[in-house]
Amino acid sequence: MISTNPYLNFQGNTAEAMEFYKSVFGGEFTIYQRFKDMPGCEQMAPEDQEKIMHISLVTPKGQIFMATDALESMEQKLTFGNNYHILIHTENEAETDKLFNALSAGGKVEMPVNKTFWGAYCGMCRDKFETQWMVNYTYPVKK
Repeated sequence: MISTNPYLNFQGNTAEAMEFYKSVFGGEFTIYQRFKDMPGCEQMAPEDQEKIMHISLVTPKGQIFMATDALESMEQKLTFGNNYHILIHTENEAETDKLFNALSAGGKVEMPVNKTFWGAYCGMCRDKFETQWMVNYTYPVKK
């Protein structure tokens, strides 16, 4: 395992929340993607296209906070306890599969592990204790 990060979910105010965290912790946004930047989003409502699909705030000491907007139009309803994931960065696909399978045993698979359009091998699950996990291997960038 390389590292872990909090991955926060907000109900439409991710940009505001992350600007607040930036003012508290300092740092810079290294990724700032809206849903309109995602393949296939043309069918989404215009207001949903402007919401945050993924944002990463890297603090001056190297900690990373990540977040997204949960969209009711995608049947994502936030309640206390489901407004975060613990993101595990892995070293390879095999480690991703191993950790994902262990964490999801007796729990619920939210997104099966698969290759994603953002260049990763990623899955999401809720373990048997209701903790939410994202297990992610980012493929090396080809030069």
